[in-house]
Amino acid sequence: MNARWPLIALRRIAEVFAVLWGAATLSFLALALIPGDPVDALLGPNVGASPALRETVSTDLGLGEPILVRYVMFLGRIATLNFGRSYRLGRDVTDLIGERISSTAQLALGAFAIAIALALTLAVVSSIGGRMTRSVIGTVELIGSSAPSFWIGILAITVFSFGFGWFPSTGSAGFSALVLPSITLAIPIGCILSRVLREGIDHARAQPFDATIRARGVSRSGVVIKHGLRHATIPTLTLSGWALAGFLGGAVLIETVFARSGLGRLLVDAITTRDIPVVTAVVMLSALAFVLVNMLVDLLSLAVDPRLRTGSRS
Repeated sequence: MNARWPLIALRRIAEVFAVLWGAATLSFLALALIPGDPVDALLGPNVGASPALRETVSTDLGLGEPILVRYVMFLGRIATLNFGRSYRLGRDVTDLIGERISSTAQLALGAFAIAIALALTLAVVSSIGGRMTRSVIGTVELIGSSAPSFWIGILAITVFSFGFGWFPSTGSAGFSALVLPSITLAIPIGCILSRVLREGIDHARAQPFDATIRARGVSRSGVVIKHGLRHATIPTLTLSGWALAGFLGGAVLIETVFARSGLGRLLVDAITTRDIPVVTAVVMLSALAFVLVNMLVDLLSLAVDPRLRTGSRS
């Protein structure tokens, strides 16, 4: 094993804790700097604030303590996964997250698989095909990556749900309810990944080894699939990790358009009603998803490209 690996792993772990600490600190400051009574901010406009409830909230948050003590208490609750209670819903935030995370994870993984398949198909066909094929696929990629996801979702519902009746337009029960949201979420990212992957393939095919392999009788498609894709892995892998982390962080627009009961929908409702404990929990979970996926991508990149392990990029 390369001697740099333990140091790299320790640095990545330190980065995880640094990002989570930063997210927690910003969440605390957002609550501390809200004008007016923080109890009113936590309870929101839709909760009847009886004196007993106000006293409970004040005690839970230690509002009578100095701000530094409250900050340490806040970090302690985050470290023990005690995100508090949604006073609007009357339930622990951890329970609410646990009920919704499965739906968001299914959507994220489904969209990620479709995005990867779409990117591979477009990039390979474009690299193998002629000028006309490349032009058509480039136009498709431009439209797909530029179109707003909510517009794609509305169009998908209109055509495939209302028009053909193939899939339900709303809900999160069953595989059929997952198809349209996953495709809608995957199309923009898949088109972006395709462009990055194709550029990587083009760069690889411009290297001297391409002519050598072709001289051995390997077909153009064989060069692209067996060699071009492998050399285009690193930038695509990095962008794929960012996409997956974004999906796991909560597809807010897609879950709202398709009325899915996931973290994105929960976050929108929490922001609308100023349910700050829920917002804090979702923000922390999103930050954790980003840093863990990015750490995994970095480690995979080291495994795929030996030049990164030796510090050489030539």
